[in-house]
Amino acid sequence: MSIIKRFVINNATASLSVSFGRTELEDIEQQNSEVIDLKFEYLRVFAPTTDKGQAAGSAPKVYHKKQVRLLKIESVGKHGYRLIFDDEHSSIYNSDYLKTLGAEYQQRWQNYLQSTGSTVNSREASIEIKEVK
Repeated sequence: MSIIKRFVINNATASLSVSFGRTELEDIEQQNSEVIDLKFEYLRVFAPTTDKGQAAGSAPKVYHKKQVRLLKIESVGKHGYRLIFDDEHSSIYNSDYLKTLGAEYQQRWQNYLQSTGSTVNSREASIEIKEVK
């Protein structure tokens, strides 16, 4: 099982860098760790709570998140880390799921982009307009 060693939130690129290690002994022997970069939009769209029951790489059910920002990360004991987004959504991501998101990035991202071809499924933020009488 991988251990998350460090998170770096980069607001300039709207991405999260996750540094993984293994055990302390393996880290000392190898003196390196794996780092993956995941866009905020990608993390939000493929949040564990919206991805349950979907095959790897399938289109998500969340859209309009191109401008979403990651506000903070909280440790949730042995369960993982809660990522809190500026759209008031939060989900708990464990290290295995974050590694999966990194490994399946190309396939998932391409499927997501293909599914955003309509206004209903756009990446852009939606504005709801209601007529007031």
